Amino acid sequence: MPPTYGNGKICYIEVPALDLRRSAEFYQQAFGWQIRQRGDGSTAFDDGVGQVSGTWVLGRPPAGTPGFMIYIMVDSVAATLDQILALGGELVQPIGVDAPEITARFRDPGGNVVGLYQRPTA
Repeated sequence: MPPTYGNGKICYIEVPALDLRRSAEFYQQAFGWQIRQRGDGSTAFDDGVGQVSGTWVLGRPPAGTPGFMIYIMVDSVAATLDQILALGGELVQPIGVDAPEITARFRDPGGNVVGLYQRPTA
C-alpha cells in the first residue's frame, strides 16, 4: 500500500549519524524499519508502517538535547526500551515522567535523543 499523501504530512526525516551502518541496523532491529540503498548510494529507510521515509546523514551534530522531538509509536514502550538498551542505546527519560501518557526517551548510536510513545489501551 502506498503512503498517504497530503498537505502538512510529515514525509521525510534526515537523521544525523556517526556510523551509517550501525544506525541503520539499530533502527531496523529496534523498530522493524525497512532499510534500502538509494540510487545515489545513500542508506535510506521506510518506517514500520511505510508512511515516513528518510536517510541517515554524516557531518551533522546530533539532536542530543530535547528541542524538536520526534516520537516513534510502539506497541510497548517497556519492551522496546529493553530492545534499545540491548542494542546499545541509552535511556534518557524513563517511563512515567509524562504520565498519564506512556512515553520514554532514548539516545541512539548517533547521539540523537528520540521519544517513544505507546497508545493507551482503554
